[in-house]
Amino acid sequence: MSVTERPVRVAVVGVGHLGKFHARIYAENPRAELLAVVDPNGEKARALATECKTTALESPAQLPASVEAVSIAVPTSLHAEVAIPLLERGVHCLVEKPLAASVVEADRILAAAKRGKALLSVGHVERFQPGLRKVREMKVRPRFIECHRLAPFSFRSTDVGVVHDLMIHDLDLILDMVGSTVESIDAAGGAILTDHEDVASVRLVFANGARANVTASRASLAPMRRFRLFSSDGYVSLDFTKNYGLMISKGPEFDSGRIELREFDLSALAARKDWITSKVLSIQELDLSASERPLQAELDSFLRSVQTGKEPEVTGEDGRDALALADRIASAIASQRW
Repeated sequence: MSVTERPVRVAVVGVGHLGKFHARIYAENPRAELLAVVDPNGEKARALATECKTTALESPAQLPASVEAVSIAVPTSLHAEVAIPLLERGVHCLVEKPLAASVVEADRILAAAKRGKALLSVGHVERFQPGLRKVREMKVRPRFIECHRLAPFSFRSTDVGVVHDLMIHDLDLILDMVGSTVESIDAAGGAILTDHEDVASVRLVFANGARANVTASRASLAPMRRFRLFSSDGYVSLDFTKNYGLMISKGPEFDSGRIELREFDLSALAARKDWITSKVLSIQELDLSASERPLQAELDSFLRSVQTGKEPEVTGEDGRDALALADRIASAIASQRW
């Protein structure tokens, strides 16, 4: 941060599981001055406020006029109720995903941001995974994407199904990477442990010809977070659980090598393995380490947007698009009446 950029006066509304992390990160970030944490559970708010050396409030209406930006981490059903008055005041907001409980409410939030000339970002934190950042830097243009996001049941976010709870992360990533509209979906899934779908799988077909297979479950015994991209230039595999990535692409001798390989028998191929993996192909392990966690990177990016006035990396429109697609998938699953 340059010496001319003063810290952003920020608050956190909702101090549940995610809100606590937001507050702690803001309290340590030199770009931020944490003015308050807000929660109707006064005891929880006061405990976190003491930890973060800030003020505890019980209602967003109590926030001082000096607050410039807010993280909203309340239940999804309350996003519009909390965000709209703040945005209309001109307070910049980062709303945790999903943006709203419905597309109608999402549109109301977007309209409020426009009226108040406030920045609106959505907490699709997976955009800030170091592996996905590296894929963007490589400018991979995927034609087929396959991702699995499985998790044990956490007893959180039971007000929404697994599509809006977990799969929506991958839907946002896919929409961002493919850059095309979804022409058709083929979805399956159903409820197991809650009143909403707990497992979901969908095949997406895009207008530009790209395809994606997406699976999510919150009824798994072990976590899995894998993201694989295939393009005409190569293949990228990311395992976020193991923090490991691999990229296979055409090597410097690909064109001549594949002609030569047609004449080889199996024993000759085994003997030339090093040449194949270093010259014909390029196999690169990706360093997925980073100096900060994805949520830290997301909140720092939001603060930079507030300081500079530049569009957030994940806009309100991005959040609305991911929500609309999640709604289509969840509706298709609900129609099967498991």
